[in-house]
Formats: sequence, C-alpha cells, structure tokens
Amino acid sequence: MLSRFSKPKVAGAFMLCVGLLSLSCVQAQPTARDGSRTGQAIAALYETRHFQETAISPDGQWVAWVETLVGKNGVPDGRSEIYVAAKADGSHLHRISAAVGAKRATEGNITWSPDSTHLAFTSDAARNGQSQLYLAGSDGSAIRRLTNVLGTLSTPSWSPDGKHFAILLTENANHDLGPLAAAAHETGEIKDSWFEQRLALVDLLTGKVSVISAPDLYVYEYTWAPDASHFALIAARGNGDNNWWTAALYRQNLDGGPLTLLYKPALQIAKPTYAPDGHHVALIEGLMSDEGSVGGDLMLIGTDKQQAENLTPGSNYSVSGLNWTKTGELILTAINNGEAQILRLNPTSKVSSSLWRGAETVETGNGLIEVSLAADGRESAVIRSAFSTAPEIWAGALGNWHQISHRNSAVKPVWGKSVPLHWNSDGYAVQGWLTYPVDFDPSKRYPMIVQVHGGPGAAVTSEWPGQGSVSMALASAGYFVLQPNPRGSFGQGEAFARANVKDFGHGDLRDILSGVDEALRNAPIDGNRLGMSGWSYGGFMSMWTVTQTQRFKAAVAGAGIANWQSYYGQNKIDQWMVPFFGASVYDDPAVYAKSSPIQFIKNVKTPTLILVGDSDAECPAPQSYEFWHALKSLNIETEFVIYEHEGHRFSDPKHQTDRINRTLDWFNKHLN
Repeated sequence: MLSRFSKPKVAGAFMLCVGLLSLSCVQAQPTARDGSRTGQAIAALYETRHFQETAISPDGQWVAWVETLVGKNGVPDGRSEIYVAAKADGSHLHRISAAVGAKRATEGNITWSPDSTHLAFTSDAARNGQSQLYLAGSDGSAIRRLTNVLGTLSTPSWSPDGKHFAILLTENANHDLGPLAAAAHETGEIKDSWFEQRLALVDLLTGKVSVISAPDLYVYEYTWAPDASHFALIAARGNGDNNWWTAALYRQNLDGGPLTLLYKPALQIAKPTYAPDGHHVALIEGLMSDEGSVGGDLMLIGTDKQQAENLTPGSNYSVSGLNWTKTGELILTAINNGEAQILRLNPTSKVSSSLWRGAETVETGNGLIEVSLAADGRESAVIRSAFSTAPEIWAGALGNWHQISHRNSAVKPVWGKSVPLHWNSDGYAVQGWLTYPVDFDPSKRYPMIVQVHGGPGAAVTSEWPGQGSVSMALASAGYFVLQPNPRGSFGQGEAFARANVKDFGHGDLRDILSGVDEALRNAPIDGNRLGMSGWSYGGFMSMWTVTQTQRFKAAVAGAGIANWQSYYGQNKIDQWMVPFFGASVYDDPAVYAKSSPIQFIKNVKTPTLILVGDSDAECPAPQSYEFWHALKSLNIETEFVIYEHEGHRFSDPKHQTDRINRTLDWFNKHLN
C-alpha cells in the first residue's frame, strides 16, 4: 500500500484546500521557514545528496554510484549523475555521462560487464524524459548509445558470459508508471487498459532491441541462467500495477517461445537469483503489501522438478536481499529486530552465520537492506546511513567497509538522538525507535507523536530521512517521536509479518499502545500530550486509532483508509488485499467492516487533520473525504487538504514541505 522505491518527478505548485466549512484554493507554502529549527531540518533534508544506486565491479576494484543533483534553492531537480571511483580508497573519481559539456541529464540503472571493463547505464541526454541505453568504458571513455526506443526501459544486465544484454522495456509509455505516481484523470467510457513491461534483448553491436516475452505478460523481475541460455522471470498476466501479488516464477528462453511455469507461490515473491549449478533459483517469499517492499523467507526452487524448499523456516528475521557465491553459498541481507543484518547461509544444511549486524541501513539504492557483491563473494559496496548520519558510499569486505564518498560531510541532523525500544504485546516481541527532541533537557516533560509506517509490509530502520520526512521534522520542533514496528511489520520473522491477517487495526494498535507505555517508562514524556500520525497504512492507523481510544489529543491522517469495503472498489490495486483479508470484499464483507474506521466513527473526539493527493491510485481521495465528512457532521474539529496532481507519493517539494508545516501547526495547536 505504501512503497518508498520510486524516483520523484516535479509536478505543479498548487493545491486544493478543503476547510472545515468552505472549499478554497491556496498556494503551497515555501520550502522552509527561515530561522526556525523546522526550517533548518527541512533545509538539511533537501541539501542532502542522496544516492540512488551503487554497484561494485565484479573484480572488486571499482565502485559506481548514482547520486541526485540539487537545483535552485537547494531542492533536488529530478536529475542524477553517475560516478566511478577506486574501491580501495575512493581515488580516481570520475563522472560517466552521455551528456555533453555542462549539460546534465537523468542517468542511472548502472550495471557492470562481467569482465569489469564496461558500464552500461540509462540516460535521457539525447531527449529530455526519454531514456536510452548507453555503454561506456569503466574509465568513462568510448561512450556510445545503444538503443533508440520509445517508452521506458530499466533493469539492464549482461548475461554471465558477457555476450548478451537484457532490459525490461515498456513500449510507448510516455508518463510515470506505477501505482505510486499520480493517476490519470479518467473521463468518458472507462475500459481496462495498461502498459506491459516486457523482457527484451539488446544487440551489443547494433543496438537492435528484440522483445522476447509475451505481449500479455508483465515482467517484474528476471535473472539470467548461468549458461545464458534462458531466464527465470517473476511475471503475471494483466495489469502490471495490480497483479504483482499473484505473480509466479517462469522460465523464458532467449529465442522467445512459450513460458514454462517453475513455481506458483502461496504468497508474494521477489529477488529471483539463479544458483551456480543452474538447476535452482533462490527467491524471497512472504506476505508483502507492496512491490519493492521486500521481506520474507528464503525459498529454493528446483527448476527441474519444480519443487520449493524453505531455507529459513521459523527465522526471527525478514530476508530482503540475496547473492550466490561461486562456492554455492548464499549471502543474505535481512531486517532483524529493526536492525540491518548480513548472513552467510549453507543451502544444504540450512545453517546460517551472522557476518555483520548494525543499527543503521545498508542498501544499494532501492530502499531495501541489501549489498552489491563482487564475484569473489567478499568485496562489496553499500550506501550507509542512520538517523544521525547522512548517506555516503562505503566499500570493502562485507561488514568491514571504508568510506568512499564524502558528499554530505557538511549535512548534520537538526533533531535529537534515536534509541531502540523493545516491549512485549500479546506474547509478541515488538520493537520501535524513539527519537528525542532537539536540545533535549531531561528536567522537562515533552509531548510525543507516534508516527506509524506504511505498508503494512515494511519496517522502520535507522536511516537518514528522505525529503519530505515528517518524523525528524517533528523531533526538530521539540517532540519525542515514536516509530513502532507493530505486528505485520518485517524484522521479526514471517509469523510476525502475518499476524495482522484478518485483523487490521486491532492487534497492531495494541502493539502500538504498549509501545507508548514503554516510551513513557523510558523518557520524560507527558502522557497527556500525545499525537498520532501516519501515511498510507499509517494514515489508516491514525483514522482507526481515534475511533478506538481517546488517549491521543490530536491526529494527522495522511492518505488514509476510512472504509475498507468502499476502498476495495475505489483503489486500482485491489489484488493486494486478498492475502491480508482472506477473501474479496464480495465474498466476505464482514472481515472488511471489522477493520473499517467508519464503522466506529461516533467514538471519535480527537481533532484530526486529513491530507491526501487528488490523484492517489493506492489510497484514493474519496476515502479521506468520507472520513472528513463524518467528522464534520459530528462536529469534531478537523481540516482537510487535497494536493493537486499528487499521487500516493508526493513529488512536488512545495507540497512535501507544506505537508510537514501543516502537520507541525496542527500538533503545535493541540499539544502545546
């Protein structure tokens, strides 16, 4: 329901404001409030140079990465650029780009050739907004354009023998795709229509693109077989935005031809990777609410007998990434109790050993706990960050990295420290993060905001906040901020991730309230000044919470869900709901009503601010309108803001900042 894994695109600068009694249009507020702590925090978020990707060369000698460009007024402008440096010490730093001279473009999707001599990447240097595939020497020389396609292309990769090249291609797509982007306004006769993302081969000499997967199949991920004779695909038929939750694993030959079903999973699958023997594919399977937000058990699929084996049954962590070594072992990355962990796993014995674990986030740029691993299975590259440490590129032996980049040395946190909290709830071990207010004085008592993550298949780890982050802005304004990982979250094993099935709002709220009690025991927090906030699933939890308890004095519900029954027919990704509710709303409406805030709306006494984008396909604006209308009818203090041409993921920095400022104003009004 909420995913972090897409690149923002700048949109318009106005919004529609629905007040308590009237409808009016207002201009969005500026990027930062000069001189205030909050303004400084917002500035720090926008001044941060974020890294979108990193990849170590197969020989372990070079590290490439993609970083965002900052435009006028310190605001990212949507463009990005590629750098390469020596893994040993960050020396020999050079930029690789298809853009000429001082021109900048949007460049990324980096992938190394198996012999480490070349780097492939995408760039829109030839035509703004239309990326093509380029090839360059590792030193940035001999750059040449390979493709001339119309549409979007992604996930380029060399075959293991270096003779072939593959991409995922969405032909004729001319706008941001995916349920996070702003949805098109539909008029006239409504028909089912969508773009298909297909697997294609690119001739390395001529640049000819040959689509090999079927036209009615949406390919989400793929992996080369070790002998480069075929692929294993995660794919589904029909609308790609809506059918990832039902995708299966298939075999696809290089010459096209019919698909062979390799594995039909019970739940969601991601990250397929061929074993060196060519007869097994490892992948992650689990209850996942969003494409790209990955966590679950590690499964081994025997491609000859089409058998599946769980290699991590009963584990207390959620696997988020995997790499095979040449010796046939697996390097896993995982979320474990709110921390990042790297493990080595023997697939035969199922015995694992921890290589590294830390209270931080290590990733390769897609928001997952993951590492880029060299061919020796030892050298690696990661993007490291924490609540108090801005992101940088690090490289070296697994868990023994040294810093390669120094882009954010001047960026410092404008919020207090963050500490892990652990508590028990209904027999579950639950974890969360408590961030202290800036300039903390232990002799004072402070208000606290509970910030609930989206998903629910996700987890909060210690990570430098992205632009538009509300949680750290709240801490910069003098609040304690509790970010819990209640049942349904990743990081405590698959049973914990499934513990909210058919029970949205009930058990997870008990977990959160127990976490509030734990925070009160550990810090000078005023229990009479508590606020609740969240976006997406967190927005639903805000709506739900105020119908269940009077404990919170103010709430902010962003892109929330008021009525699961009506939501089922309004959103454009209804397939995600069936694994969580056990049936469609038409087959079991009662289970949807059980978790719908609107069913308990007369219990609400809490002042509630409601925020949403007008083009949100995942949590449509009518859900927020329904909740606002009910509060208004019941004379509960409320405000409602609809942001123009924003989807589930806000893309306009002015809207992101306005969301922060309005949230702060709301809590300042009711908790201070």
